[in-house]
Amino acid sequence: MKHVLLAVSGPSGVGKGTMVKTLISRREDVVESVSCTTRAPREGEVHGKHYFFLSKEEFERRIAENDFLEYDEHFGNYYGTPKSFVRETLKTKSVIMEIDVVGALNAKKTFPECVLVMVVPPSVEELKRRLSGRGSETEEQILGRLARMDYELSHKDEYDHIIVNDDLEKAIADLMKIIDGE
Repeated sequence: MKHVLLAVSGPSGVGKGTMVKTLISRREDVVESVSCTTRAPREGEVHGKHYFFLSKEEFERRIAENDFLEYDEHFGNYYGTPKSFVRETLKTKSVIMEIDVVGALNAKKTFPECVLVMVVPPSVEELKRRLSGRGSETEEQILGRLARMDYELSHKDEYDHIIVNDDLEKAIADLMKIIDGE
């Protein structure tokens, strides 16, 4: 069986994290990509499981060596997907990345075999309901996330597959079918 690299993107609150975690819990042949970061570990985070924690110098050396499918800097810290981890893991398992649109499109440029999957909400109203229901964001933050949705969805034609998450179990099954079909 050929193993695949999937990049799963979509607006905040669409359920992509739940989909990815559920799929990984059900499939031994799929793992979530482990990203590198220069930020300090948070309590409970384990090197090699949650992130590969690197110094800024090590991260920049690996940028120079072209060892990232994609990388970016946020709030003074680097984050990136290491090619070496992905290539080694693809020998035995499929790899799934939960990643934003910019990262997914960059990964596709660097690794053309990467399969892009966009998860979209059934409607803007439903997404707003889900974001409000989380209770973790202010109304201003929710409006910011909804504004970002327009940008993210404007790139959906660049994706290989689109999954409408109107039913979580169906959306997970659709994601599994994409892995099996690739």
